Amino acid sequence: MVFLGVLMILLTACGSSKPKINEKPYEDKQFLMGTYVQIRIYDDGKKAALKPAFDRVKELADKITVNQKGSEIDAINAAAGEKPVKVTDDMYYLLKEAYKYSKDSQGGFDMAIGPITSMWRIGFPDARKPAQSEIDQALKLVNYHDVEFNDEDKTVYLKEKGMKLDLGAIAKGYITDEVIKVLKENDVTTAIVDLGGNVYVLGHSPRNDQKEDWTVGIQDPNQARNVVLGSVPESNKSLVTSGIYERYLEVDGKTYHHLFNPKTGYPFDNDIAGVTIISKKSIDGDGLSTAVFSMGVKKGIAYVDTLKDTEAIFVTRDDKIYVTAGIKDDFKINPEAGYTMGNEKDLK
Repeated sequence: MVFLGVLMILLTACGSSKPKINEKPYEDKQFLMGTYVQIRIYDDGKKAALKPAFDRVKELADKITVNQKGSEIDAINAAAGEKPVKVTDDMYYLLKEAYKYSKDSQGGFDMAIGPITSMWRIGFPDARKPAQSEIDQALKLVNYHDVEFNDEDKTVYLKEKGMKLDLGAIAKGYITDEVIKVLKENDVTTAIVDLGGNVYVLGHSPRNDQKEDWTVGIQDPNQARNVVLGSVPESNKSLVTSGIYERYLEVDGKTYHHLFNPKTGYPFDNDIAGVTIISKKSIDGDGLSTAVFSMGVKKGIAYVDTLKDTEAIFVTRDDKIYVTAGIKDDFKINPEAGYTMGNEKDLK
C-alpha cells in the first residue's frame, strides 16, 4: 500500500466567506482499509453528503481488498491459471487503469506484484524477509503481460497459476476520485477528502471570499505524521505521496520498506526517500507515484515534466528537495524541516 503523505491542510488568508460556504466544516473520520479516512465538507447544509461518500468508500474497499472474503480481487487471484472471472464495472475500470500504468512504466509499477508483497507482508504483524529461493520463484509469476482482459464480457484472467494481483498502489486513488464524484453529485463544491494521507482538495479555501487556493502541507517522509517539509497552493487537485518510512521491516540491522521493485522482488533501492504527485485525478497520482519512484529522481523529473497537468516533489535520501518545472515558483520549503533545494544539474 502506498504511503500517501499529504497530511496537513493549512488555511491561510482571512476574510468573509461566501454565504453558503462555512469556515468550519461538517466532518467525519472512520477507520477503513487499514487507515483513517476523513472527509470535510464546507458547503452549508450539505452534512448529509457525508454518508453516501463513506458508503462509496466501503463498497469499493470490499471489492478491492486482497485476502478478504467476497473481494473481487481475491476471486480473480483464486482462479489464476484456471478461468476468467467476470467483474463489476468499477473493478474492470480500475484493473484497466492499473494495466495502463504497468505498461507506461515498463513494469516499474506492476499490477501483478502480489506474489512478492504477499510473501514479505510489510506492514502486517507477520512480516518477514523471504528466502532468496522463494523470491526467485515468486518473480516468475510477476508479469502484468499475463493479465488478459475481455472488454465485451468484462472478464479478467491471470494466465499462470499462482499469479496474484495487488492494487494497493493504485486503489486509494481510484476510491478518492469516486468519493469526489459522490460529493459533486450531492452539489458539494468545497471539501477535503483524505484517505490515509491521499488528499484531494475540492474547490477553493473557504476564507477570503473563496478566491484563494488551499495551502497544502507536504509530509516529511523521514518523520512521523504531521511534520511538514513544505507546502503548495492547490485547488481541485489530488496530492499523493509514496515514501519509504511509513511501513518497513528491519532484519539484521537492514531496513526494508514497502515499495517493491517487480524486477528484483526487493524494495526499490535508489536516491528517493519520498515523492509527491500533484494531478487532477487521484488514480493518476497513485499510479504515477509508484511508477516514478521506480525511476529515481533524474528520470522521474524528466518523465513528469512530459505529462500534462501533473507535477512532482521529490525528497532524496540525502535530504534534498527537487520539484518539477510547473511548481518551482509555488513550492515553499519549511525552513525548520532541515532540507535544502537541490540542483537538477547535480543529479546523476
